[in-house]
Amino acid sequence: MDVGNHSTMTECILLGLTDQPELQWPLFCLFLGIYIVTVVGNLGMISIIGLSSQLHTPMYYFLSSLSFIDFCYSSVITPKMLAGFLCSDKAISYSGCMTQLFFFCVFIISECYMLAAMAYDRYVAICNPLLYKVIVSPRVCSLLVAAVFSVGLTDAVIHGGCMLRLSFCGSNIIKHYFCDILPLIKLSCSNTYIDALLIFVIGGFNMVVTSLTIIISYALILSSILHIHSKEGRSKAFSTCSSHLTAVLVFYGSLMSMYLKPASSVTQEKVSSVFYTTVIPMLNPLIYGLRNKEVKNALLKLLRRKISS
Repeated sequence: MDVGNHSTMTECILLGLTDQPELQWPLFCLFLGIYIVTVVGNLGMISIIGLSSQLHTPMYYFLSSLSFIDFCYSSVITPKMLAGFLCSDKAISYSGCMTQLFFFCVFIISECYMLAAMAYDRYVAICNPLLYKVIVSPRVCSLLVAAVFSVGLTDAVIHGGCMLRLSFCGSNIIKHYFCDILPLIKLSCSNTYIDALLIFVIGGFNMVVTSLTIIISYALILSSILHIHSKEGRSKAFSTCSSHLTAVLVFYGSLMSMYLKPASSVTQEKVSSVFYTTVIPMLNPLIYGLRNKEVKNALLKLLRRKISS
């Protein structure tokens, strides 16, 4: 890489998940399988919800939006990672690296707010069922989803703009499998105080706002459930929320361990990243689909209709 500012930087080298040759092929097969399940699961969820009229409700509208986000940000990261397992050339262009970073920020931040919107939806459905259709109307759903993507896009523009102003005049080797903010900052020879501060402030704000929304929503939901006298009613309410809580805990646990903690080893950072970039996008459709009777029934109806036609 030429010495100078970022405008002279033409490419970076992504070291990948591991540098051990004997692990390249097994890891390629593993993550290819994960990616196939991710693509099929999330696109399948979007298709089932779109084709089944009984699923045209706010809950499933948010779920289809979550599936779209999972499909997108997994596709931003995984194909390049898979290529890195097989190719000796691990280079990525500077523009390609910045593009990957930008879209990753858009979708990962959008995921945080989409999970919060889904928690709010469940709160209204369980705590105010009689007003549910009024409070969470189709117009409100559309506005919430638009707001989710707007926040993701705005934050990505801020992070991307700050990264573009940095100078890179040392090594061009990124000790990671994708162009994330923290590994890129470590390569810069500029003053990265503002970038580090933005990660802490914006990342902290996003996680606090979304996690508090989720925590408060589920605290109120739990309180409401405990007042339900019917055992069957309590069981149904818990079943409705358990899938969402499972996805939230795994996602936020891995995300916070990456960005809101003291500096750790490269290996620990990679392991944390694997969870929220590849594993969680695969798990979400499995969690929401396999544990949801309405989704399974809708799928069976679609299959019967297809077979009979």
